[in-house]
Amino acid sequence: MNSWLFYSFQDSNSPIYDMMIFFHDFIFMIMILIISIIFYMIILITLNKFVNHFLLHNHSIEMIWTITPMFILIFIAIPSIKILYLMDEINSTNLTIKSI
Repeated sequence: MNSWLFYSFQDSNSPIYDMMIFFHDFIFMIMILIISIIFYMIILITLNKFVNHFLLHNHSIEMIWTITPMFILIFIAIPSIKILYLMDEINSTNLTIKSI
């Protein structure tokens, strides 16, 4: 049952919709984690009095912040593609109702 300030979907009636709700919650959790890390890093950098000169010209940190989003996107894409292919399957039904 939906109500005000409810940040998820309504109750599901199919297993694929259950997977979509789980995927939504999964993406929401990843998004909150990334935003929390960004805010933590912003606060940490603004309160830091020391300057690290190697951070500005370090190739290893550039490799880390290039590879990390790639792994996050792969981690998100695998369940998304699975749900997409499951939604495309045609199930034989005995009765379908379309209401306008």
